[in-house]
Amino acid sequence: MFDDVKHAHLVGAGGIGISAVGKWLLSQGVVVSGSDAVQSSITDDLAKCGAAIVIGHDAANIPRDCDLVVYTEAAGEENVERIEASRRGIRQLGHFGFLGELSKGMRTICITGTHGKSTTTAMTGKIFEASGLDPTVFVGSLVPGWELGNLRVGKSDILIIEGDEYKRKMLQLHPETTLITNIELDHADIYKDLDDVIAAFQQLVDKTTGMTFVNADDVNSQHLLGERVALYSRSDVRGSVGVPGDFNRANAAAARVATQAYGIADDIIAKSLAAFSGIWRRFERVGVLKWGQVWNRESAEVISDYAHHPTAIKATLAAAKEFFPGRRIVLCFQPHQHNRTKELFDDFVTAFGDADVLVLAEIYGVKGRTEDNAISSSDLLRALHRDNVTYAKTLNDAETQLRGVVKDGDVIIVMGAGDIDDVARRLVD
Repeated sequence: MFDDVKHAHLVGAGGIGISAVGKWLLSQGVVVSGSDAVQSSITDDLAKCGAAIVIGHDAANIPRDCDLVVYTEAAGEENVERIEASRRGIRQLGHFGFLGELSKGMRTICITGTHGKSTTTAMTGKIFEASGLDPTVFVGSLVPGWELGNLRVGKSDILIIEGDEYKRKMLQLHPETTLITNIELDHADIYKDLDDVIAAFQQLVDKTTGMTFVNADDVNSQHLLGERVALYSRSDVRGSVGVPGDFNRANAAAARVATQAYGIADDIIAKSLAAFSGIWRRFERVGVLKWGQVWNRESAEVISDYAHHPTAIKATLAAAKEFFPGRRIVLCFQPHQHNRTKELFDDFVTAFGDADVLVLAEIYGVKGRTEDNAISSSDLLRALHRDNVTYAKTLNDAETQLRGVVKDGDVIIVMGAGDIDDVARRLVD
């Protein structure tokens, strides 16, 4: 598999997924170097684990003794480091190409879907951990209680991976078991329509050697067919779940059926789900708003959330209303990718109903993705036709506007998959 790798280099080491690859390689005794266009908490964390990280891409970054390059899919063939690796004949694998190779030799559980896959992967990994089955888990977020955050390194042959549907990357895995949380049209720059999305997930079902568990409450998932397809429902959850929202009960139900299939007892499952406290940027309670230099315990609570699809936005706001009854919800939302905003524009317009105040930050453009800069968050502002909505061209502007509108006792939700999370951290730190 990777026993012969002595020195691996990561191109795009600041990605949450590829950084987990780097940590896994380090845990196997491999020397790891890497580069990224910008410094971040993720590159800093990887460096603390022992990787040699440089900021900026340069052919000279590829070490002399490098025998494997793992690259983020955002780094195309024109990347100078990939060009240098090709010139020198160094083996190259994309992030999911690497995970696919790793999965060939392990009992792999692939957890995928349009929404909820990070939380469900973390829930499933926590249950396996509590059972003593000692899995290795790759998740696209940071999990409290795991020393490496987005990775748990186990000694068993069980491998749990969050399967990314972007560019059909989950099809590079070799799963024994697949868990599909739900299916919607997203990544319209990759999939031509909903049928195309469903067809990709059907391919995953077809290559899964064991069972595939599908959400019976999701109408699109019910199109998936196969002799080894089984349905689950959020009503299957027994007991409490430690994070709010109906969507998290669905995530918990998915984790329950997957772990039951490996013989884990119901009492272990129930106890683990009740204790589950959430993960980084998924309804993460960051702290309370800092007024000047004084902490006010009655001040506004700040939550960071990764939701960037209209359905996820609605579900998160509904959970906030349920979890904080009677409190005003102040939402700062940063759309993720211009193409998604354009293709799902009408759905975005109807997604913010449960927000009492809305600050729309400018769209986060994603390198390597189809970007139509003709569309802006200001277009959403004009289409909403409601009070208490403003537009922020920059993150600094968004932070200033939030501080200007917030009142004691409000709940501030800073939402999006881009760099908007920086605003949440600045509000409390």
